[in-house]
Amino acid sequence: MSFRVILDTNVFIDYLRTGAHAEWVAGQVEGTVRFLSAVVLMELRLGADTPPRKRAVDRLKSAFPESRIVAPGPDLYDRAGWLFRRVHGAGGGLGDRLGAVDDLLIALTAWRIGARVVTSNTRDFLLIARHLHGLVCVTPTASVP
Repeated sequence: MSFRVILDTNVFIDYLRTGAHAEWVAGQVEGTVRFLSAVVLMELRLGADTPPRKRAVDRLKSAFPESRIVAPGPDLYDRAGWLFRRVHGAGGGLGDRLGAVDDLLIALTAWRIGARVVTSNTRDFLLIARHLHGLVCVTPTASVP
């Protein structure tokens, strides 16, 4: 049985900085099918401020067939607004509302395609999962989701 997974931005960043989580990034975790969230790709591009970093993001993107790069549609953006209020209220206590919205969009995209989110940020994603029945998140240190 195989599991669909979406890797969160922090998994890719850890890989690019230290080589951590290489088995996840390379798609070598047995029984998994990787998808790339367009939101994660956007976040990686935002951090690609040098030519080597831009090339690294290009290489990561090219490792995914276009059919495995997934983006939220209008209905998920609508649901993200509703979910933001459920999870964060008005968001007044958040230092970074954009990051919270990105996490919601990544979670909703994974939920829509039946994928698990692989993330080091389990605190925020578990909070989202309390309001999004069926969302599963795992840490990248897990060998099998």
